Formats: sequence, structure tokens, C-alpha cells
Amino acid sequence: MRRAIVPRASHSGSSMKILVVSDIHANWVALQAIEESFDACLFLGDLVDYGTDPLPCIDWVQRHATLAVRGNHDHAVAQRVAVRGGSPFRRLTAATRQAQYNAITPDKMRYLSRLPVTASQKIDGRTFHLVHATPRDPLDEYVYEDPEGWAARLRHVDADIVCVGHTHQQFHLKLDGIEILNPGSVGQPRDGDPRAAYAVIEDGRIELRRVAYDIDAALEQMRTAGMESWVLQMAEAVLRTGGRSRGEHPDAENDDD
Repeated sequence: MRRAIVPRASHSGSSMKILVVSDIHANWVALQAIEESFDACLFLGDLVDYGTDPLPCIDWVQRHATLAVRGNHDHAVAQRVAVRGGSPFRRLTAATRQAQYNAITPDKMRYLSRLPVTASQKIDGRTFHLVHATPRDPLDEYVYEDPEGWAARLRHVDADIVCVGHTHQQFHLKLDGIEILNPGSVGQPRDGDPRAAYAVIEDGRIELRRVAYDIDAALEQMRTAGMESWVLQMAEAVLRTGGRSRGEHPDAENDDD
């Protein structure tokens, strides 16, 4: 039996447990492996592309996310933006793009198209600001675990915790009263650890967490969806090595995600 993340019935007046997920990329097998209860869920963008099982991922986020924002891949799929360039991740995007259109129903496509670019809300006494990339460039800019870089991008942000995704790498920074959280990627980590990445906020503490998932099952789903052998080989190399199959620094792929 396949199990998925489930919300808690109540938190009985204690501190809320907040689940933070990002960059699922149509990898339903990976999402299901995160067996966490929660009172609130924050989703930071990129439900689609790279994998080939987007529909249950979209459905889960639509039903359970307290706040959700649009990622660059969500935008590209919903607006039918053509994939340009021939670098490896763009080739993988192009190869799996038709599978998104084959699977996503019209109502789910509308959901993708209507996701906000940014969102802010007070939860459990703290103000959260959500954006896929950075407050300066919500969809495309890459900033990794760089305190100086983040300080320059938080000058006009009024929040206690800024939650971001996009880099597929986990980190947690504290800068002048603002915490920056990147939970990493659920469906395609790129930090050398192939386990699904996410974060939990509870009792005022942020924890970066990982969980192993059945990569064989994820690849079999792609095979069933009709992916060619070269696509499966590329996907397998990325998933099994945590995005380090070619030994490249992550900055080398900044134009692909």
C-alpha cells in the first residue's frame, strides 16, 4: 500500500508543526516517502517536469498546502513556454514535457497557472514569506548558502522566515532577525545526497530532514510513461547520485532549473 504525508488532526494548543517542501518535479514516489504529520504545509514551487507523474503531486499540494507559490517549471508548463537550449537538464525537461501535458487535467492546469509568484502569511505567531527563487527575482535567480548574497536580497522583506527553493540544495541561514530556509528538493536533489529533502518547523526550531525513497519505482513509472532509454539513463544518473552524476558544480546548471 502506498502511503502519503498526512495532516495532523489538531495541535492541541501546542506549537504547530509546519512541513516545508519544494521542487517535487513530478516524482510522486519521492513525495510519498515523506511520512510526516503536520498542522500546516508550505510549498515553494516546481511540481512538474523531470519526472512523469505530476497529477498526484499537484493534487496533494492543492489539497494540503496552507500556502503555495509558483516555480519556474510550473510557469513554463502552464503557459506552454518552449524549452530552449541543449544542456543536460534542459534536455531532460524537454523530454518529459509532453508527459506533463498528457497527465495534467484541465482543472489542475488552471491550478498551476493561478499559483501566486509570492505569498506571505502569519503562521503560529511568525510571518512567513514564500518565493521559489529570491525576493528580487521570484522565478529564476539562483542564490545558494551565501549570507552576503541573501542580505542584499532581504533589505525590503518584512518577515520572520523567508522560505525559498529552486537550487535543489538544503540550507538554513540566520541574518539580522530573518531566517532563510531552503528545504531542498523532494524529487530531484542536487547536493550529492539522493534522498528526498524537506524541512520541518516545530517548537520554534527549523530541522532539515531527508528520507530515502524507492528510486527504482520512480524510474519504472517513467518507463511506463513511455520515456526513451536515454531519458531513463539520464534521470537515473541524476536521481542515484543526488545530482552529481557528472561531477559538476551546481552553478554549472544554473540555466537549466
